[in-house]
Amino acid sequence: MVLNWIWIAFFAIAFIACLGQSIFAGDLDVWSRVMNSSFDQAAFAFEISLGLTGVLALWLGIMKIGEKGGVIEFFGRLISPLFSRLFPGIPKGHPALGAIFMNVSANMLGLDNAATPMGLRAMQEMQKLNDKKDTATDAMIMFLVLNASGLCLIPISIMMYRAQGGAANPTDVFIPILLATAIATLVSLIILCIKQRIKIDTILLLWFAGIAAAVALVTWFFASLPADKVQVYSSFGANTILFCVIILFIIAGIRKKVNVYDTFIEGAKEGFKTAVMIIPYLVAILVAIGMFRASGALDIVTGAVERLVAACGVDTQWVGALPTMLMKPLSGSGSCAMMLDVMKANGADAFVSKLAACVRGSTDTTFYILAVYFGSVGVYKTRYAAGYALIADFIGAVAAVCISYFFFT
Repeated sequence: MVLNWIWIAFFAIAFIACLGQSIFAGDLDVWSRVMNSSFDQAAFAFEISLGLTGVLALWLGIMKIGEKGGVIEFFGRLISPLFSRLFPGIPKGHPALGAIFMNVSANMLGLDNAATPMGLRAMQEMQKLNDKKDTATDAMIMFLVLNASGLCLIPISIMMYRAQGGAANPTDVFIPILLATAIATLVSLIILCIKQRIKIDTILLLWFAGIAAAVALVTWFFASLPADKVQVYSSFGANTILFCVIILFIIAGIRKKVNVYDTFIEGAKEGFKTAVMIIPYLVAILVAIGMFRASGALDIVTGAVERLVAACGVDTQWVGALPTMLMKPLSGSGSCAMMLDVMKANGADAFVSKLAACVRGSTDTTFYILAVYFGSVGVYKTRYAAGYALIADFIGAVAAVCISYFFFT
């Protein structure tokens, strides 16, 4: 229901913004820009789905090997003490837990191409346990918020963008991003546990403390490296782990006497079906977002906030990163474009450019995640998923601002 009203609001606000610009600014071309954007975004949604087809086929094929080889079940048992508490509706040892673990691990390593297929696999497994196929379960919502909060230990892409932008030290945002995304994840999980009446017992607290300790350890390790080695080692570590996972799955399949090639093909076919299924959901979300942005509504909001902040006598440096903050839940490519625009206008080493990078890495793209993951299993009654995912976005943005002021001013 929340997502329904948010979707309607995109169109309504875009229409009002167009009216305002036509009447008060005399901009009659805004209507053409908005409609052109709708066509472009619809085509873009199809391109994304087409691009995902190969990746989904690859990773769902690999996941099928891991499932029949018993590796997914093993991972499910491994993290059962944590996930059995966060996902009480999923039986212990169920394949969904292993798929969730693989998805979270890939996200933490910054491997988006691998994380999405694994996440879709997790949603398909959870849907098998769902009595109301059109309605999101508590477990699905917990999983979606966990993804939206976007805990990422190695933000490889952002460091690459900063290097391309001419930053003197492209990795200087590494630790601030790590801290911001860890705060967003831990706080949003605790809030959602309260909402779902999940008891935060000693075991759960120990796991949360362990996650915090892992973040601190990664922070210490990369802080001890020379600046020019951070990106090299992070990329090497993430991709080496991923390749080792593929080899592990194949070895496990051979050990279980599974025909790994036929099993891969079986899983790859599921990937193709999934890619086709998510097209309508992506079109719906991306068209609404594109029209909202093209109408100038985003610029109007940003300008109003800047004037309000200035009137309150508060430092306005952070407002330059506001478009990245507002676009982040809506569009990954859009927020990336906003971040690059800030870097181009102010220089890669300006405070606002570093802040925009921290915001970009603090959480994941909420509405894309909602559209793709729920769309892959035909769930359209998302309950409170969108609201709590946006809370995670808000926490991540606030944390990014505070941490950036501490590190860069």
